Amino acid sequence: MRIPINLASEPFRRDRPILLASAVVSVALVATLVLLVYLALLDREQLQSLRGDVSHLQTRLRVVQAEQARLDAVLRLPENATVLERSVFINDLIDHKAISWNRIFTDLEKTAPYNVRITALHPTIDSRNQVMLDMTVAADQPEGIQDLLKALEASPVFGYVYQHSTLPPTQAEPQYRSRITVPYDQKL
Repeated sequence: MRIPINLASEPFRRDRPILLASAVVSVALVATLVLLVYLALLDREQLQSLRGDVSHLQTRLRVVQAEQARLDAVLRLPENATVLERSVFINDLIDHKAISWNRIFTDLEKTAPYNVRITALHPTIDSRNQVMLDMTVAADQPEGIQDLLKALEASPVFGYVYQHSTLPPTQAEPQYRSRITVPYDQKL
């Protein structure tokens, strides 16, 4: 039997580089698959651990909520109502007494421009235990009040200024007056 070898009609094929590249890509894909399986198993373990922690915390939360409900029921008893009202009143007094007038005036003195007078100041405490200053200010020019608003907002101890109203000068009051409210960063 004769083996026909005719290079002109059947040229020599170079399959070795393609086979080698296919083998390298296959090894890389298998390595990637092993890495992804490992990461998936690791993620599953972490997820089970987190689920255990969440269920433990939910159990503790239910216990604390049950205790809170029990204590609230005791506080709502008629014989305890007067004590509760009195303690709320005393706590409110303590909170109002904790406001430092000296610190308020020192911070306002550092912040307010020289041409603005503070004619009324009323500090209050909101539901988040934050001190709010309700002020009435006066100035000869409206620019003085605007300078005060900018200075309060730029100060680190005051927050966003809410301007309620501005009144022009009258015969009885020769200055521009404005009522503003500003949060004050004083910890109680």
